[in-house]
Amino acid sequence: MDSIELLVGRVGRAHGIRGDVVVEVRTDEPDRRFAPGTAFETARGRLTVQRSHWHGQRLLLTFAEARDRLAAEALRGVELRITVDSDQRPDDPEEFYDHHLIGLRAQGVSGQVFGEVADVLHLPAQDVLVLRRDGREVLVPFVAELVPEVNVSAGTLVVVERPGLLDDEDAESAPATDAAADNGG
Repeated sequence: MDSIELLVGRVGRAHGIRGDVVVEVRTDEPDRRFAPGTAFETARGRLTVQRSHWHGQRLLLTFAEARDRLAAEALRGVELRITVDSDQRPDDPEEFYDHHLIGLRAQGVSGQVFGEVADVLHLPAQDVLVLRRDGREVLVPFVAELVPEVNVSAGTLVVVERPGLLDDEDAESAPATDAAADNGG
């Protein structure tokens, strides 16, 4: 069985004087992925979660290998990755790993093909799908209102057409067609 590496977090700034760090969480399962005892093999060596707790909206971790603020500051920017079986899915059926989404055919409710998912961007406000469409990239917010259905086993996802979402930039400046002229356009 193949395995794949998933980015689940990135170490941010130090917090306090005892070695805590703020973690930029990149997983929908932070309590599972950052449980005490979890070990990460990183560019700066092995990091083992000693303590994990929430401070408001921020996740703070203490690593056994970073006992003070100076050691914690040295970890800033370190990516925390895990290895999972490529067919493993998150516990929540409405959640997906990036590698499950990349390559899916994006189609409309009626089945019209819009393109293929080329990438998934994790932005502060929401995740965004990058669709490859007619040789260009189109960004689609990955929210249920616009992407109501994802069927990994069928290799598809449904994108709801909204004005401006999938339109060609050139289409707005294109001359009216005969059909538009026939409709009083």
